[in-house]
Amino acid sequence: MVANIYDDHLEKNPANYQSLSPLSFLQRAAQVYPDNLSVIHGKRTYTYKETYARCIKLASALAKRGLKQGDTVAIIAPNIPEMLEAHYGVPMAGAVLNTLNTRLDAATLAFILDHGEAKAVIVDREFSSLMAQALAQCSAKPIVIDIDDSEYEGGDLIGEIDYETFLNEGEPDFSWSLPQDEWQAISLNYTSGTTGNPKGVVYHHRGAYLLAMGNVVTASMPQHSRYLWTLPMFHCNGWCFTWSISIVAGTHVCLRRITAGDIFAACAKHNVTHMCGAPIVMNIMVNARDDEITQLNNRTTFFTAAAPPPAATLQAMEDAGFDVIHVYGLTETYGPAAINAWHEEWNDLEATERAAIKARQGVSYPVLQGLSVRDPDTLEEVPRNGEVIGEVMFQGNVVMKGYLKNPAATEESFKGGWFHSGDLGVWHEDGYIQLKDRSKDIIISGGENISSIEVENTLYMHPDVLEAAVVARPDEKWGETPCAFVTLKAGAPAVTEQEIIEFCRSNLAHYKCPKTIIFTDLPKTSTGKVQKFKLREITDNL
Repeated sequence: MVANIYDDHLEKNPANYQSLSPLSFLQRAAQVYPDNLSVIHGKRTYTYKETYARCIKLASALAKRGLKQGDTVAIIAPNIPEMLEAHYGVPMAGAVLNTLNTRLDAATLAFILDHGEAKAVIVDREFSSLMAQALAQCSAKPIVIDIDDSEYEGGDLIGEIDYETFLNEGEPDFSWSLPQDEWQAISLNYTSGTTGNPKGVVYHHRGAYLLAMGNVVTASMPQHSRYLWTLPMFHCNGWCFTWSISIVAGTHVCLRRITAGDIFAACAKHNVTHMCGAPIVMNIMVNARDDEITQLNNRTTFFTAAAPPPAATLQAMEDAGFDVIHVYGLTETYGPAAINAWHEEWNDLEATERAAIKARQGVSYPVLQGLSVRDPDTLEEVPRNGEVIGEVMFQGNVVMKGYLKNPAATEESFKGGWFHSGDLGVWHEDGYIQLKDRSKDIIISGGENISSIEVENTLYMHPDVLEAAVVARPDEKWGETPCAFVTLKAGAPAVTEQEIIEFCRSNLAHYKCPKTIIFTDLPKTSTGKVQKFKLREITDNL
């Protein structure tokens, strides 16, 4: 006896059910628009037919070397065709793609290679020295494949084979298939937590498919859009735009160096329609010299995240031909999962009112099931009055599978059936959320997360430091930079600000290092807890 008439003989079968995977987007684009330009990189160009063929050969070559489902393939490279091809070729082989942050230090990269159990690593020459140091420090012994990009001069080849030769090991008729289970891992991305070691965030094919679709909808991307790569592809897999562009058979315009002149020139030359970037990219553009600016032929949609840009920056971007859309998300949500969906009537408000609304993180992406502000302990929704602070939480198919090899952190982050972001915010009456603080004191600098605790631990390694606390200092270029408040030990020799900064640079990735050191006694509660809000009051007025 069936439960209802719709359960009688109506079962899943290959005719009516297929796993969702963004790999299908490239396959379709190559079939429908084989001769359309898929990639532009300097003098190199590829059509969709060519890109698809290269990805198949990459998958085949990996399989020939023994890589199988669930094996990790790491890559460290800028925004170049090989990085894009890895987003398809690696999962076509059933493997999991681990894009490495080019700003990390060797020790952290070594940790990631070991933690992710990398079986292969693809290395662009620009980062060969860094990777050589990382490989010397890790236990993993991956196949090392060199990218010899003609757009870059310098660097050594450290691998056993170069990328093009490796591709030629692959079979052009290699038979690949979509995953049988869309829950299968497609990529591994590392994010800094509150400790020194980063956590491995695991994405699945279903989530990548849906977020890629969500980008197309929220960015209003038409067929054959032209997308400029200013956002690193290593960051949340380029917010999944690596897969989104294939949906509309668009063109990836690669950009190895992020400079104002290169951005404007590429936008004008290739009629770029869309791009993404942290506020620092906008700062680069609005502060461009006259000789770096090229008149654009069309308006360009610019997605930005992290701290909302100042009103003056927004106006300057609009005057230059860019329509800015503010989005919000985390590595754990595949990148942007909330958007400041704009209402036409807001255009009639005064500039200060418009800027206040622009500062909100907004509402959910169409592909996100739930976006909420709740009490982190009771899980009750906070009142929608724009005043009561709660924790921003997510729920849906574009939330990660969990943290690799970290069941405790995974369970904690999913407590109560919601993903706990760690961000504190309010809920406005119209349903738009707005961030107010970060519960874990994460500093966002140039779009990268920096753990204040990791920086503090490094400061405590200095022999003359008694106490240290690190908070964010507003910065026009980077959005935020670490500011360290340091108390020296009694009788310690005079230590300068520059000496402390240099010490940090010797023990941390440079972008994590404090840009400002203030020598002082730390304000504390009666129980001895540092009152960071008082330190933030100081940095806000520096």
